Amino acid sequence: MSMDAGQQALQTQMRSARRSVMLLAAVQAVLGSAAPIAISSGSLAGYQLLADDKTLATAPITGFNVGTACGAVLIAILSRSLGRRSAFMLGCLIGAMGGALATIALFRGDFWMFAVALLLIGTCAGFTQKIRFAAADASPSHYKPRAISWILGAGIVSAVLGPQVVIFAKDLLAPVTFAGTFLAIIPLCLLPLILLAFLRLPNTGSASTGGTSLPARPLKEIVLTQRFMTGMICGIGTYALMTFVMTGAPLAMVIGCGFPTEMAALGIQWHVLAMFGPSFFTGALITRFGAERIVAAGLFIMMACAVVAHMGVELWNFWGALVLLGIGWNFGFIGSTSIVASSYRPHEADKVQGFHDIILFGTVALSSFSSGKVFVTWGWSFINLVIWPVTIVCLALLLALALKKRSPAST
Repeated sequence: MSMDAGQQALQTQMRSARRSVMLLAAVQAVLGSAAPIAISSGSLAGYQLLADDKTLATAPITGFNVGTACGAVLIAILSRSLGRRSAFMLGCLIGAMGGALATIALFRGDFWMFAVALLLIGTCAGFTQKIRFAAADASPSHYKPRAISWILGAGIVSAVLGPQVVIFAKDLLAPVTFAGTFLAIIPLCLLPLILLAFLRLPNTGSASTGGTSLPARPLKEIVLTQRFMTGMICGIGTYALMTFVMTGAPLAMVIGCGFPTEMAALGIQWHVLAMFGPSFFTGALITRFGAERIVAAGLFIMMACAVVAHMGVELWNFWGALVLLGIGWNFGFIGSTSIVASSYRPHEADKVQGFHDIILFGTVALSSFSSGKVFVTWGWSFINLVIWPVTIVCLALLLALALKKRSPAST
């Protein structure tokens, strides 16, 4: 009887986890489309708003990434005081405000107002980044990699929806290019409010684990562990490289090589599809081969991206490199997130995730800002050279972690 009761409790827990993950995936699919909209059109719109000095063209994307870092910290704070569901709802409202402000800025021709608007949209994206952790925390330990994969897999909808909004709404409010695109962000941010009304998430603030009260460890103790540091550095390296190359790609395609804006938007669409498409089986691969090996595979795929980009500046070079970049990010970032998620206890989640994401997206913001300057100063080829040293450092850290796990002292 006790075994039957235990099995029933486990089944109930799994049903609740799957329901929460599916709702969160739906929110991710709709709300996440704001990111490819901002990324594929933000630097081009910024380029048009600038006069002679075009080196700041990617500053709006930097605003987006700074906002993402701020949002990661803000939701960590609000999750404790309001609960995660209410915090997600507030993030939706911030994103809608950003879409409205971006539209006004484009009509006024105000570059810095546009950058602030993308900061608000990025803040919403920072809230969205918390969805993957919320799904993991709502799931049993064996289901966490699959939960993270399902959340990121929902980005396939975002990958299609976002760039298509750019293509079809770019001239909707002509003659102000891209105004219709950013106006469309408003309903995309408000619709998830309906889905979030049905969401129920477990309380991660309790210090009880397995019936035993465990005190929360100091943040310093957690973040200085080799496992956490390896996961965070690999996640930062993977995400920053992806942003650095992706932010420069539309400028290289449209400004550098003369391809139409639609081709750049479609290139970003294929890139985002590659980012999220493998997510449906990445979790299973992590379960079978281990997170460290999957992260390493992602880093090698990013190296292949650099090779394709160095081969030329034809359309297939850009699209092929962006697809490889997306796949490499998927393996690298999901694997890194799994490593980080296994380094803390449930009641330590908010403070560790907040620390992790502020460092992550602060670095990502710097990478997007430098991308425009590097492109204008040294060109597209130099952007892709940066991939090599970063991936080599991350591979060395993974190797050190693997050797530690195999050593007798760690068993």
